[in-house]
Amino acid sequence: MFEKLKRKFIIKLVLVISDLDKGIRVEVDILDFVIDRVLLMKCEDEKRRLVVYISKLLNKVKSIIIL
Repeated sequence: MFEKLKRKFIIKLVLVISDLDKGIRVEVDILDFVIDRVLLMKCEDEKRRLVVYISKLLNKVKSIIIL
């Protein structure tokens, strides 16, 4: 699996360098256990390309009940 992913990163452009003069969009996906965020930029071919990907695993929150 690692070798397959490594080839994809080497062969095809995955991340682009941000250009603040182009259209930039932030997308967020919030699930019960993880928050994913991506920063996308509109390129010359009118497609949105990935600039940054951030993922955060959420910890279980301990509740305190006050009676």
